[in-house]
Amino acid sequence: MTEFNDKQIEILQVAEKLFAEVGFDGTSIRDIAKVANINIAMISYYFGSKEKLLEALVLYRISGMSLQLETLNQENISPIEKIERLITYYIQQINTNRCIYQILHFELSSKKREINLDAFTTVKNNNLKLLENIVKEGQAQGIFKSNINVVLIPPLIIGSLIHIHMNKKYYQELLELKNEADYENYILTELTQHIQKTIKALLVYEN
Repeated sequence: MTEFNDKQIEILQVAEKLFAEVGFDGTSIRDIAKVANINIAMISYYFGSKEKLLEALVLYRISGMSLQLETLNQENISPIEKIERLITYYIQQINTNRCIYQILHFELSSKKREINLDAFTTVKNNNLKLLENIVKEGQAQGIFKSNINVVLIPPLIIGSLIHIHMNKKYYQELLELKNEADYENYILTELTQHIQKTIKALLVYEN
């Protein structure tokens, strides 16, 4: 996985904020340079173009996720505990990095430009294999059902969270979440537990 220096990370974080606020098309290299308080030439030196900067941003945000899941896969705990921790980790990561998911969603749906997201696809495939390993472990132990569509588990986790974020104001009012802290706490507790129960219901044999 690519290592970024402190200055590159600073540029990526500024770019992410601007891309999320005004869109990829609405953000210029000059805008990024101005907010980051650097010379435009430095962005060109590090990233080459705005498209390459976006690719680097995706890489920066997803780096480390596979390593965490590999570590989880090797832990000496039950498959059910692994699934619970995986869901918790997924939600924490997506919740923390929701700007990049917002940007990616727009870019992938608009198809205005050719963005090379091969690294993102590779990580998603690796994460899916790690999830499959956990499910197979549970099946071998007779805990999980045999007819499980593993491919649909990540979208169930991610889709639930993204839907809440896209309708944030509605759910804040509906659930009487008075401030940002209440909202964030709800995501990391109630919503996480709900998704864990939903996925366990799909995986585990009924008693």
